[in-house]
Amino acid sequence: MGVTKTENFTKSQNQLAAYAKALAHPARVAIIEYLLKHQTCICGDLVDELPLAQATVSQHLKELKQVGIIKGEIEGSSICYCIDNKVWNEAKDMLVNLFMSKVTKNTCC
Repeated sequence: MGVTKTENFTKSQNQLAAYAKALAHPARVAIIEYLLKHQTCICGDLVDELPLAQATVSQHLKELKQVGIIKGEIEGSSICYCIDNKVWNEAKDMLVNLFMSKVTKNTCC
């Protein structure tokens, strides 16, 4: 397998790619939508909402937490998750800026 050369790209490009990768699975999108809809910390309810096993949901939560989009706090024997507003807004702004870039003249294909 080849070596990823992330050091050849800007910090912003690497961060945007990390956010995009974290959102690149429908289960993670469903988790984000659920957390945004409920606007509160969720403990364990996600397994009941998704057609996935507990271990699979935990892996998706780990991916979202690793990039910082969600945060988790230990409450008793479980972890409660919620959206990290600062990181969510940063990711949203980066994606909006990318998609708002205009193609002024397309001379190929």
